[in-house]
Amino acid sequence: MKKVILATIAFSALMVSCGPKSTAVTGPKYKSSEQLAQGKTIFENSCNKCHGLPNPEKHDDQGWINTLSRMAPRAKLNDDQHQMVYDYLISINKK
Repeated sequence: MKKVILATIAFSALMVSCGPKSTAVTGPKYKSSEQLAQGKTIFENSCNKCHGLPNPEKHDDQGWINTLSRMAPRAKLNDDQHQMVYDYLISINKK
C-alpha cells in the first residue's frame, strides 16, 4: 500500500512540474508606443518562425490571453516579451 501511495505522489509531482506554467498575462500592462512597438517586433519575429501571423482581430482580449499562454512557451518568450506581444495585439484589436 505504501508503494502505491508513494508512486501516486511521485507521479502527481511529475505531472505538476511538467504541466504548463502559469500565464504571466492577466490584462494590459504596457501602453507606451515604444513598448507596443517592441511587442509588434517580437510578434512578427517570433510567431512568424513557425506559422503565418494571425490577424489580431482573430481573438478578443481573453482569447489572446488563452492563445498566448499556449504559444509563448513554444516561442520561448520571457514574461516581459509575452506581455508586450499581448499588449500590442489588444492595442490594435477592434474587438
